[in-house]
Amino acid sequence: MTTLFDSTKTVKSELNKQKYIASDEITTIVYLAQKLGKPPLAEGPAGVGKTELAKAIAGAAGRELIRLQCYEGLDESKALYEWEYSKQLLYTQLLRDKLNDTLGKAESLAEAADRLAKEEDVFFSERFLLMRPLLKAILSDKPTVLLIDEIDRADAEFEAFLLEVLSDFQVSVPELGTLAAKHKPFVVLTSNNTRELSEALKRRCLYLFIDYPTLQEELAVVHLKVPNLNPKLAQQAVEFVQRLRKADMRKSPSISETLDWANALVALNASQLDKDVLEDTLSVLLKHEADLQKAKRQYINPPPPKQRPSMDDLGRFSGN
Repeated sequence: MTTLFDSTKTVKSELNKQKYIASDEITTIVYLAQKLGKPPLAEGPAGVGKTELAKAIAGAAGRELIRLQCYEGLDESKALYEWEYSKQLLYTQLLRDKLNDTLGKAESLAEAADRLAKEEDVFFSERFLLMRPLLKAILSDKPTVLLIDEIDRADAEFEAFLLEVLSDFQVSVPELGTLAAKHKPFVVLTSNNTRELSEALKRRCLYLFIDYPTLQEELAVVHLKVPNLNPKLAQQAVEFVQRLRKADMRKSPSISETLDWANALVALNASQLDKDVLEDTLSVLLKHEADLQKAKRQYINPPPPKQRPSMDDLGRFSGN
């Protein structure tokens, strides 16, 4: 595989140019991935920048990003290829006269079938092959970055199939034979940890856990991605998001939602996080009604503190 980065420092600086702030661990894993020929497997909560990492790598390397979005029920045909039968049928109609000439000279049905079999190579060729992401990455004329996104959403059977493809980077198409990779793609896998992945898959990858960022890390991302946000307001916003993540919400706000909120604050020309701004924009951060109500009770409209009874009240209660 062509060398993308010559050092971990290069990884960090090139990703930074793509507006991706990478930790030392991330830069090390990305660098080792190309050196060892093992794809990084980025696991962690949704919205912490796993997919963005693959996009940043592709941008830094000047490569096309090919994305395979995994989902329940994904099978080989949806990931590899399908034959365009409608196109084959149209082609058959266009060549009907030629086929009539070819088959019309046959003296028997068996001979006609034999002659038709000789023409199969025309109909089962790459011109009728509808390439899905995996095959597209394998047959690309230029090196690519292949993102296998949310592999944990796919079935275990598809995961097993994927292991074979990632081991050899070649695919057997019965009608065409074995198709091998022209350029081995740089593969990135992501998982939201909704199910346990197989040990076989993990052995073939370099494991990378990406968690929610610290306050300073998230603040740096906001400054980089939303430079128009007032620095003081950015500090307040990130501190508020960090508090929400510690509040045992059903769905904690992700980094992408923090950035959406930051852009919303800029759009509203907000100058501070007062009660009205929080009430009007809280749904940008939280996407469940229970979380919204909980946040409002805790941070926007908290109940008044219970007052300790005075001495007079104690006297009335005792009947004195």
